[in-house]
Formats: sequence, structure tokens, C-alpha cells
Amino acid sequence: MQHKPKSIRPFIGAKNYEISLNFYRDLGFQESILSADMSYFDSHGFGFYLQNAYVEDWVNNTMVFMEVADVNRFWDELVTLELTSKYETVKIVPVRNLDWGKECFVHDPSGILWHFGEFNTK
Repeated sequence: MQHKPKSIRPFIGAKNYEISLNFYRDLGFQESILSADMSYFDSHGFGFYLQNAYVEDWVNNTMVFMEVADVNRFWDELVTLELTSKYETVKIVPVRNLDWGKECFVHDPSGILWHFGEFNTK
């Protein structure tokens, strides 16, 4: 098989759809409404589908990794958004250095764990 991929777009669920819609807008994603129960969120050509669907086991086991150019800058901008004040269940975890690079974490309002990372360059 010879794939010529253009994108990968995961589907993620939302415990409270309206809260999650607002959260991802605040995080800087651009929303395209597809239906009353689904939107596509994009950031510079990369994105995901947010569904008005919640299956606890599915959402609790969902993790998304998004590579960013400068994770320290991303973190600084993330902190200024004050998401943990705006959204009761949101958690953010500072940048940590690892063997492969560095990353920080964001738990969205439903509990989905986002990894925002930057790989070491050699």
C-alpha cells in the first residue's frame, strides 16, 4: 500500500459539549460547525473532530499529542489564557524535559489528556 496522507483527524468526545466548544476556541483552534453535534477544530492545518458524545471509558482513555515548534513559548501563552480559572475541571502541567524532547500537558474539560511537545533536534 502506498499512502499519500494529507491529514489525520481524530474524533474526541465531550462530557459537556458547549463547555468543550468554548474551551477549544479559547485554546486558539478555529471552529467549523459540521452539524448540531459535531465541529471540526483546526490549527494551521492540523485538527480534530469534537463530538457531542460522551462514553466515559473512551474519553478517560483518550490522549492526543500535538507537536509544536516551541513548547516553552506555547506554555507561556497557555498560562496567560487562565484556562484553569475559566474551566473547573481543566488542569495544566508545566513543561518537562525528557530524553526525546519536552512537553507540557492539558486536561480538557472532559478529561482528555493533550500532550503538547517539541522533539529534540540533532
